[in-house]
Amino acid sequence: MSSASTGNQLDQGNVNGTYVCGLDELTPGTPALTEIDGIRVALVRVRTDADQDPVVYAINDRCSHANVSLSEGEVQVEGDVCDIECWLHGSRFDLRTGQPSGPPATEPVMTYPVEVSEGDVYVDVSADSDPA
Repeated sequence: MSSASTGNQLDQGNVNGTYVCGLDELTPGTPALTEIDGIRVALVRVRTDADQDPVVYAINDRCSHANVSLSEGEVQVEGDVCDIECWLHGSRFDLRTGQPSGPPATEPVMTYPVEVSEGDVYVDVSADSDPA
């Protein structure tokens, strides 16, 4: 996946953010790394049912506990669980909120709004998505 920049910024109609890839480039349940304006972002596509809209999450790629790439970790989507796990120490983060859902991490990581439009994925790293 290539790096995106503000040159690919789109704000037309209902689509906001920076183009990062085509939806078909994301394998469901497998994190993908991209960089937008110098920010490393892990993308995760979680919904594969053809009858439902695709769901893609964007989360800062750095574990708040050990500064390790989250895009190298495992994804778990089952029931109410929607997590990505840091491969080094096993910290888990909710893909929807960035909140840690398993130790040793205690600090959340940033999440970013994602839009999927006509098969293209856009991420807005400028949005106020400060983890609370």
